[in-house]
Amino acid sequence: MAMKLPANIWIRRQQCPCGDWKCYIRYEGEDQASISARLVKSETVPSQLSSESVFAPYVGQIFKSDEDAFEYYSNFARKNGFSIRKARSTESQNLGVYRRDFVCYRSGYNQPRKKANVEHPRERKSVRCGCDAKLYLTKEIVDGVSQWYVSQFSNVHNHELLEDDQVRLLPAYRKIQEADQERILLLSKAGFPVNRILKVLELEKGVQPGQLPFIEKDVRNFVRTCKKTVEENDAFLNEKRENELLELLEICKAMAKRDTEFVFDYTRDENGKVENLSWAYGDPIHAYSVFGDVVSFDMSYRSLTYGLLLGVWFGMSNHGKAIIFSCVLLQEENSHSFSWALQKFVQFMRGKHPRTILTDIDSGLRDAISRELPNTKHVVCIWHILSKLSSWFLLPLGLHYADFKVQFDMLWHLENISDFEHQWDLLVAQFGLASDKHIALLYLYRASWPFSFIKSSFLARTLTADFFQSLETFLKRILGAQTCLQVFFEQVSNAAYSGSRAKEGMQYLHIKTGMPIEEHAQGTLTPYAFNALQNEIVLSMQYVATEMGNGSYLLQHYKKMDVERLVSWTQDDEQVHCACKEFDHSGILCRHSIRVLAVKNYFKLPDKYFLLRWRLQNSLGTIDDAHSQGRSEACAQAFHSLAATLLTESLVSQERFNYVHRELSGLLEHVRTMPVVDEFSLNTTTVNEFNDP
Repeated sequence: MAMKLPANIWIRRQQCPCGDWKCYIRYEGEDQASISARLVKSETVPSQLSSESVFAPYVGQIFKSDEDAFEYYSNFARKNGFSIRKARSTESQNLGVYRRDFVCYRSGYNQPRKKANVEHPRERKSVRCGCDAKLYLTKEIVDGVSQWYVSQFSNVHNHELLEDDQVRLLPAYRKIQEADQERILLLSKAGFPVNRILKVLELEKGVQPGQLPFIEKDVRNFVRTCKKTVEENDAFLNEKRENELLELLEICKAMAKRDTEFVFDYTRDENGKVENLSWAYGDPIHAYSVFGDVVSFDMSYRSLTYGLLLGVWFGMSNHGKAIIFSCVLLQEENSHSFSWALQKFVQFMRGKHPRTILTDIDSGLRDAISRELPNTKHVVCIWHILSKLSSWFLLPLGLHYADFKVQFDMLWHLENISDFEHQWDLLVAQFGLASDKHIALLYLYRASWPFSFIKSSFLARTLTADFFQSLETFLKRILGAQTCLQVFFEQVSNAAYSGSRAKEGMQYLHIKTGMPIEEHAQGTLTPYAFNALQNEIVLSMQYVATEMGNGSYLLQHYKKMDVERLVSWTQDDEQVHCACKEFDHSGILCRHSIRVLAVKNYFKLPDKYFLLRWRLQNSLGTIDDAHSQGRSEACAQAFHSLAATLLTESLVSQERFNYVHRELSGLLEHVRTMPVVDEFSLNTTTVNEFNDP
């Protein structure tokens, strides 16, 4: 069974951050619950076939292809306790293959073989006993279309048929799936004997001994067959990696000549071969000057084909869009390589360190960050942790896993550190996880992922589920079907230049409260940031502010749906501070602070609460969103006025209403078919025409 190279060179990293090389993480969004469900489904195929109506083939039955017929006959055979194999085929010059013979696996007799010249030759007992069960197919052409029909069929066996638990062990039904092949090769390379490999797979899949869809003999044969192939592939891939890295290096050199702002650097190993390569683009470097306060360093993917780890530096623009700041390819996953990657990133970004960096759990990366970015807050992305929970705890906890997940979700949302510590101890005790290595790992990193520990750290809304999902989708799109590094580089280049210029598709948001604070913010913030602030403004109206003295206010929700919040306000410097720390966390003022400012008769928020990174106008100076926003607002007001007048006139009579409804429906269909332009522009004259009676 030869091992083939994957069509896609990038896969998710499977190695678990706990450090145990025998432990690995499911990838491609598959948690163990779904895998277990599929495993149960695959293991119950015989019983499913028994319950379904799989009718016996009959003479004259027609199939579109010979493969369809073979599959049908194979399903019938499995249901009835035997397997089949392909026997003779007959072909002609005109029709090609026009006859196929499928027979019972015990059909015919073994021909005697010439004995090997050894002292004790093995005597293999043949399973063939001359069984005459068979299905013969013949090909015919009907109206120019080929089809196959059953010309002979016999279901008479001269041997006992097998039960369901025995028929699954026939060679025809024993399959090692591709995912299991990769796991078997990994364990074999680590020195696991075949019998232990089987035990590991049984434990990982949660099945009883002997219930895998293959047996020890299959694993042994697979490992033996692949051993030579793996050695040959290693040599081939080393050469392929060296050549493609050299080509990629030349591409970077050519890019630097065309674009003076493109930067790259690389290292060579002791043999002079390219080892690590990092690069960044001009536009994202400019964007980093404004949006580099928070960066996400994603190392979810590596290449089995080239043995390279991919690191991508992301940021978030003022429109909530992902920006690729830089990329790096590393040979080794260790602290030294990560330090080099961090050094190059800071160098490319002209020496500016981010305030916060988000990563997955990785001890080597954590050490590198503490050395290279000592003043940067390191946050472990909670969504990376949540994606691993099922791999870590589903099998140990079994039916209790669902309850554990609910409690864990409540735990990481807690706002008080002492509450977290107390609830953590209760969680560990309740589920008996005191000695679990993954629980120990999470607790070791507790300063980096629970909300109670990071709520004072600035994250600029990069920890929202929507943004994390957008990064996941983005990476899958550019890495989805890349077969070489050059194509990958082109995809990343296109994404980097377009991402740094991306604008929010939503260009106008309606005023919801009529509060002057909201109207002022609408003309200052991007639609993305305004949408977030607008939500806080709307919710602020549900709170009661009670003055406590010394500029402090106690905020209480009118339905007690939120905990009490203490907000302090200083008149001299117009400083407002809330215990929830939302502004410190996201750069968007919270509902509690907005409520206090409203009580203090503020008609607009102080400028200090409109961060540069969220404004329509920022230091990049590449967009004219303020004018676009104003035009959009004028247009909306014009349409509102026209629509209100049209509604009043149409309600005078049923005839008028029917006419307006019919004409508006046709107009809407016509507008939907009109071409869409990238830039929306509407001059004042046109708007005034709408307002004219």
